[in-house]
Amino acid sequence: MTILDVVRGRRSVRAFKPDPVPEEALGRALEAARLAPSAKNLQPWKFIVVRDLETRRRLAAASAGQSFMAGAPLIIAACGFPGQSYTQLGRYMNSWPVDVAIAFEHLILQAREDGLGTCWIGAFEEEAVKGILGVPAEVRVLALTPLGYPAESPAFRGRKSLEDIVSTDQW
Repeated sequence: MTILDVVRGRRSVRAFKPDPVPEEALGRALEAARLAPSAKNLQPWKFIVVRDLETRRRLAAASAGQSFMAGAPLIIAACGFPGQSYTQLGRYMNSWPVDVAIAFEHLILQAREDGLGTCWIGAFEEEAVKGILGVPAEVRVLALTPLGYPAESPAFRGRKSLEDIVSTDQW
């Protein structure tokens, strides 16, 4: 499978089989995140792997009631360290959200290559999630994803054409 095959085949999965995620597959996904690029190679991230069912249920409730999340064997939280990241990305912003997003996408794509499903969750109450997971005040939660074997095959939802999103030399 090529990288483009992995990207083309990735879907947001919202139904999961109860089968456990093999430790080797989880390890590969986390390793892919670890190897991601970051501004000045500061790697301002930490990932929390949540296995406990009650904690998964609480996270789903704190994520706009998206109860399907708790049906996955794992939920992974992607956290960033604003105080440990490059502060001048583009000369106007802190790099941590971009850095963590790149690492999280590496994790998601590796999971897909191993036949696992994910769903990038951005609809959550950060303070509630931080409380559930014991995340320190100075750390930010960027995203969550359930992780497991898909119990559905979501249809492709289409994308804009290259002509709609690419310019050459100027805007």
